[in-house]
Amino acid sequence: MPESYIKRILNARIYDVAVETPLDEARALSIRLDNRVLLKREDLQPVFSFKIRGAYNKLLQLSQAEREAGVVTASAGNHAQGLALGAQKLGVKATIVMPRTTPSIKVDAVRARGARVVLHGDAFDEALAHALKLTKDKGMTYVPPYDDPDVIAGQGTIGLEILRQYPGDIDAIFLAVGGGGLCAGVAAYIKYVRPDIKIIAVEPEDAACLKAAMEKGKRVVLPQVGLFADGVAVAQIGKEPFRVMRKTVDECMTVSTDEICAGIKDIFEDTRSIAEPAGAVALAGMKKYVDQRGVKGQTLVAVVSGANTNFDRLRYISERTEIGEKREAILAVTIPERPGAYKQFCQAIGKRNITEFNYRYGDPSAARIFVGVSVTTDPADRISLVAELQAKGYPVADMTDNEMAKLHIRHMVGGKAPQVSHERVLRFEFPERPGALYNFLTKVAGRWNITLFHYRNHGAAYGRVLVGMAVPPAETQMLTSFLDDLGYPWWDETQNPAYTFFLGANGLSSEH
Repeated sequence: MPESYIKRILNARIYDVAVETPLDEARALSIRLDNRVLLKREDLQPVFSFKIRGAYNKLLQLSQAEREAGVVTASAGNHAQGLALGAQKLGVKATIVMPRTTPSIKVDAVRARGARVVLHGDAFDEALAHALKLTKDKGMTYVPPYDDPDVIAGQGTIGLEILRQYPGDIDAIFLAVGGGGLCAGVAAYIKYVRPDIKIIAVEPEDAACLKAAMEKGKRVVLPQVGLFADGVAVAQIGKEPFRVMRKTVDECMTVSTDEICAGIKDIFEDTRSIAEPAGAVALAGMKKYVDQRGVKGQTLVAVVSGANTNFDRLRYISERTEIGEKREAILAVTIPERPGAYKQFCQAIGKRNITEFNYRYGDPSAARIFVGVSVTTDPADRISLVAELQAKGYPVADMTDNEMAKLHIRHMVGGKAPQVSHERVLRFEFPERPGALYNFLTKVAGRWNITLFHYRNHGAAYGRVLVGMAVPPAETQMLTSFLDDLGYPWWDETQNPAYTFFLGANGLSSEH
């Protein structure tokens, strides 16, 4: 029962390494959301993540013999740094197995805290298998990142601190969920001491393992997991966390990549700190909760769980933020192909700010432009903009929620290719690691003539590619079989209006 965790949490003596992080009011966000928003700043821990709490608490529970034998874990992220620092403090030898593809900044951070780093395999599963082998071969103790009562209890100290720091009424606490250690620990404590407080679990919509488990009534393994918020990219919820959360979580929510990016910006604007994607998941869920429920005047807490992100990801995060905040509309608009047409269109937009304008000549009578326009956060404003342009005679297609448009079209300089026959346009994702693009090209090249290709490194864990191929109708089934055997997630975008409007071979028509 969750009650059994209360003593564990109260007895967690973690503060000679971890710190009691502040519970800060996000003043700007509070005004905007018309609720009191409090941020639990776990990004201010010595390893910039809450993970130090659970890792260190687990180390404290080990026997002298276990400490002397050393500890091992597999991690490419925050758990690795937390365990390394905790082991250094206690004089315990720690071995961290990391995939060979782990960014050097993370490898160096773990080594700087005294741990031995073993680079093994290209993916986490291979690193984990090697770490478990070391526990058998070397007699080491494996320290899991979330599926362990002592780790969960360590994370639960966050709940203890929240109630001590804010003894007033709290309506809901929002917590990011990956494997579930953080949410389980905080929920166990909060629901025992203050059962009136709602516990809202938040996951990325492409890594919602808790939501899937809650719906099925048992743990399930997701067939694939989005890795943008890598700190919570887990395919199966932990066994012990799920046991606790089934009894303590009031609601599960999911958020999109764009909503997470907008949350990162919100945290920055109120704190001048940059959360990692996983660190902003809880706040993104809070904002969505307020928007969907229309709640006002409540006190809401979001745990900012970490700030370990690669600098090169900020470009992608910034790019997606305006859409996630619903401050930018992405539109495909048809304008006459004549002098002065662009100026006339700008007049139709009025005083709104144009954030992007892409155009390439393709038809002698009409042109399709890809345009970004600033809008307010009220969804009705975007709808009104589209209606205004249509009323002035402009055919408009709203591309704001079109993934292909956001990932590829807005970065491409292309145009129509009327000479291309039977073009099929496909979108792929593959794990972003050294040689991944070459490997993809090796598998695809030589089957059919490639008519279009766009790849852009987003600083994320997945590479995203848009490919056009000339495929005769008689070979459609052959293509489908080939794609299924390829082993990468893929989508047929041949009918996507983002393609037919701007790149398709059949003029301005959206038919293909």
